[in-house]
Formats: sequence, structure tokens, C-alpha cells
Amino acid sequence: MNFFYALIFLFSFTSIFAQASFPEKCLGIWAGTMHIYSRGSLVDSVPIKLNVTRTNAPDTFIWKTEYLSTKNPMVKDYKLVISDAGKGVFKTDEGDGIFLIDYLFENKLYSVFETQGILLTTTYEWMGNQIIFEVTSGKELQTTNGVKSYSVLNLQKVVLRKMN
Repeated sequence: MNFFYALIFLFSFTSIFAQASFPEKCLGIWAGTMHIYSRGSLVDSVPIKLNVTRTNAPDTFIWKTEYLSTKNPMVKDYKLVISDAGKGVFKTDEGDGIFLIDYLFENKLYSVFETQGILLTTTYEWMGNQIIFEVTSGKELQTTNGVKSYSVLNLQKVVLRKMN
């Protein structure tokens, strides 16, 4: 019986350690081409870079994404903050007082939020030498018996590979 409890403790400790080290696994500069789909069709592609670095605060990482579009270049200079490592809870600090709550399961970080009537889901999945970053968006379609349905109209997806 003690062996059983030791296994549970070991599994819990390993799970917490793996979740707490997620941002550290992503340190470095990553690059790839984001493919942008609307209603199932590819409409654009944009080269992007993700730069993940430490800050002076042990629980905060720079999470900077550069969209290297010739038409509409932009930089999302965010911070990823470890909120509760044991529970796999993080916060994305977008600046201007905007914080998104993120949840880590194994090696995948999830965030779901709504802005201006649009529901967005973002994921970052770390897979060794690559990070898969996806954003989906859509709007509420209907509510039936208390269940809301949402469309998925747009997808942005990029496989990022480590540059350094």
C-alpha cells in the first residue's frame, strides 16, 4: 500500500515539475510561417518570430511575437507570468491592464477569451524542437436548452522552429 502512495506522490511531483518548467523549455528565438485560414480556405501567410526570454522576476518571461508581414507588420510584446505553477495556471500580460488566464496541460498552454463578441482560443504546444501556435476565432451562433454553440470561422496556425 505504501508503494501505491509513493507512486502517486512521484507522479504528482513530476507533473508539477513539468508544468513549472514549461516557459523555460521555450526560451530562445523561434520562427515559422503562420498560415491564415478563413472559412476553411487559406487566405494569407505571414512569417513570424517568437522570442521568449527571462526577466529579472523569476516568475515572468518576455513572450514577444513579431508578425513580419509586408502589408501589416506588428509586434505583440507580452509577458507570460507564472500564476500558480502547481495548478498549471499562467497569465498573459498584454499591457494596459489586460491579462488573459492560461492553463497548462502537459506541454500545451490554452487560453479562451472573448472580445467584442468574438470568442478566441489560443494554444501553444511545445514539442521538443518546435512550438505549434494556433488561434481560432468565431462568434456565438445559437443557444439551445442552455447550450451555446460557436462558429470557428478563422484559424491561424504556425509551426515554430528554434533558431538558436
